Amino acid sequence: MSAGQTKNVALTTALAFHYQMLIGLEKCFSLQEGQSVWFETDGDVSLVGNDIEKATQIEVKDYSKPLTDHHENLWNTLKNWFDPKFEHKKYGTLVLHTTQPFGSTTRLKDWNIQEPVQRLKTLKDIYSERKTEELETENPKNIVKLQKMVMSKSDDQLQELLTKVVLHVEADNTEELRKGFCRSLDGFIPKANQQAFAEGMIGFVYEQADKRSWVIDKGSFDQKREFLTARFGPSIFTVPTFILRDATDEELEQHLDAHFVQKINEIEYPDVLSEAIGNWLELINSLDEELNGFPQFRNTATRYREQLIKTFNRKYSTACRKSGCSLNNSKDLYDEFISAEPFGVEGYENPDFVFRNGLIHEAMDDNNNNLKWKIVK
Repeated sequence: MSAGQTKNVALTTALAFHYQMLIGLEKCFSLQEGQSVWFETDGDVSLVGNDIEKATQIEVKDYSKPLTDHHENLWNTLKNWFDPKFEHKKYGTLVLHTTQPFGSTTRLKDWNIQEPVQRLKTLKDIYSERKTEELETENPKNIVKLQKMVMSKSDDQLQELLTKVVLHVEADNTEELRKGFCRSLDGFIPKANQQAFAEGMIGFVYEQADKRSWVIDKGSFDQKREFLTARFGPSIFTVPTFILRDATDEELEQHLDAHFVQKINEIEYPDVLSEAIGNWLELINSLDEELNGFPQFRNTATRYREQLIKTFNRKYSTACRKSGCSLNNSKDLYDEFISAEPFGVEGYENPDFVFRNGLIHEAMDDNNNNLKWKIVK
């Protein structure tokens, strides 16, 4: 297999896995007390709880070709459910969730309204189409192998399992799922914030996976949903997320000539450069985000900047009156200002340190403000 083919296979697998995760996320929103969603335990997605009748195991498939009588998707799924390692008695419902439509001539169209005995007859009728030579050849087609394995079970075994099987066809694909998810947020999450809310929920689901299990319980899911709703729900404006991080080597190199960086270099304080540039970048990026009410956030940042400059000028004047080494006093001024608790303003009562510190560096970068860390006596 070529490198290009390997990449395509890996991408296809990753996309299928992501689709499976989205189906699981969708099920999380309907969790009842005591229920949880499990991934990759008994199959693709499992909804389990104290009531076996409400427990559901879901096999998630994204196919484009129709679901016909002899399509491997159905028969392979049935084979997996008959696997001795899979305890179907733990579930009240077994769902084949597929994007496929029914084939135009398939006998499966009435499956979901049929009694178990009718479903069994449907499978027997399909299987009866196999010729003797197809069944007895040394190297049968894979679909024939699957059908033989399924139909080797007794009628009682077949009916016991088939009574639980639901065929969910023409399911939404990944893009339709995304659009439907965003539509479900209308009314309590502003449209400008829906993508951020969705990414927050998706990230949460992935974060729950570890080497032992991948499970989402109702309590932790509700807690995360409430947190994100409070964060991205209706408000005057949505505050962007600020991450305390150091600048990368590439970012350091790129911004060494910035005015605010030069002003830190004037006080010979290289130890703080990486964090300072990181804060500044977070601030600049936040002003570019178009979350709900972003014009109001930018206006608030402007008002905050004006007050921050006034606060800095007072602290700078105080520092200039101190005795001792000017260079050390300049570093002390920097440390005291950067580590001080940020003050609040109307609409943004609890600013993030990264926001405040990024904003003072942004103000330093504008030479029209006549700001500097270096104390001159």
